[in-house]
Amino acid sequence: MDRRAFLLTPAAAALAQTPSGPRRRIAAILTEYRKLSHADVIVGKYLEGYNHDDQPPYPASKIVSIFTEQTPANDMSRERARRYGVPVFRTVRDALTLGSDRIAVDGILLIGEHGEYPVNDKGQKLYPRYEMFLKITDVFRDTGQTVPVFNDKHLSFNWYQAKRMVAISRELGFPLMAGSSVPVAFRVPAIDTPYGEPQKHAVVISFGGFEAYGYHGLEAMQALVERRRGGETGVQAVQCLEDDACWRFLDGNGWARRLFDRALTHSESRKPGEIRQLVKRPAVFIVHYNDGLTGAVFQMPGLVEEWLAAVDVEGRAEPVSVLLKLQRFGQRHHFGCLIKNIEKMFANGEPPYPVERTMLTAGILDLALDSRLAGHRRVETPELAGVRYRTPDASHFCTQGWDAAGKRLDM
Repeated sequence: MDRRAFLLTPAAAALAQTPSGPRRRIAAILTEYRKLSHADVIVGKYLEGYNHDDQPPYPASKIVSIFTEQTPANDMSRERARRYGVPVFRTVRDALTLGSDRIAVDGILLIGEHGEYPVNDKGQKLYPRYEMFLKITDVFRDTGQTVPVFNDKHLSFNWYQAKRMVAISRELGFPLMAGSSVPVAFRVPAIDTPYGEPQKHAVVISFGGFEAYGYHGLEAMQALVERRRGGETGVQAVQCLEDDACWRFLDGNGWARRLFDRALTHSESRKPGEIRQLVKRPAVFIVHYNDGLTGAVFQMPGLVEEWLAAVDVEGRAEPVSVLLKLQRFGQRHHFGCLIKNIEKMFANGEPPYPVERTMLTAGILDLALDSRLAGHRRVETPELAGVRYRTPDASHFCTQGWDAAGKRLDM
């Protein structure tokens, strides 16, 4: 179903009534809802307001149903549901249909992050995003109805599952949006890479674990490099290096050292001391793109607690460099920046940026972890070489942050 066909559907008719008419009705499909989980900092903003204080501003949509796969001892879903009058359903199907035989919502938040799930030998936590997505699309198939879906973070830990999810969205014709809060977070300075200009090299400094935070770093880089001349051309090869090999890569590639140092100048969380003493387990994901661009995402736990980036643009004497700033206290307002973009899709049935960004990032991470498991060798990636797309010229990050009390400024 194309955009014109979508605008003729009952869901689109409901969307068109806002803001003067009824608010759009959203189903929240979750793995877990506890304090400061992704469900809390996303769904909580719909229930409690962007500032989590039961005061305006609120998103234009409202949560009308909740499904949680797990309910730990510190579960918040039942208490929040009672407080805000939202029914909790036992199945995904019932959450989408509100217990009827027809889809009764205008959009879906799929938040498969947090919860008790196994970890495989690659260090990937096996969140059931793919399986939950299939439960959603089974309802689409059975009812003959579809609505927009947002999938939090990477579509799946597995490249082929991520690719399949995008293929199903194309097959059934519904808008699918996915990804991290980092690419759309408040930036300092509030700039983007120039649109349509050639790029040579890119560096992102990240922190935290290989998969959970490595994904954020890779998608931050992808959001910056997809704007280059010709758009995204696909990835030829990836490699993961750790420990001394990471330092050797940094020392042996002048572009990487220069961009690393430039990105670090924007840090607001850098720990004092010598970098190699601070970072006990350094790592780098190296990405070789088809058009000759090389990117490197450095995992530097112990050095910073934020994401920093620098990109070489041909013809410019200085790299484009930026801090992707997250609120490390309070209600994590960078997720509010993500919601503002999700709401654009719920409003007009069109994601503000391509889902291929997240699909490609999921593949890069999955295969980079293959490299790590295979002795850190370079892995050729013909399956990623054919991923080509263009992102719109518009930027989607927040241009303001929060005040001293933690209240959002960019409303």
